[in-house]
Amino acid sequence: MITLENLETVFHQVFDDHSITLQRETTADDIEDWDSLTHMNLVIALELKYSIKFALGELQKLKNVGDMLDLINKKAAR
Repeated sequence: MITLENLETVFHQVFDDHSITLQRETTADDIEDWDSLTHMNLVIALELKYSIKFALGELQKLKNVGDMLDLINKKAAR
């Protein structure tokens, strides 16, 4: 099972910021450099790290990091 701490590692790499601490409620508004380009880099990094693929519709439904974590765990379990 993938945890918030596992996701933090990917966020640290993508955002080049090791001070990021994730909570389930964390959103793009909470991380200064989280814009549309960085979001795509994050999606790609997560897909590569966990050998999964996101559908566009799935990504649009995500409200926070907790939703993202739940979706990643669901996909990784398949």
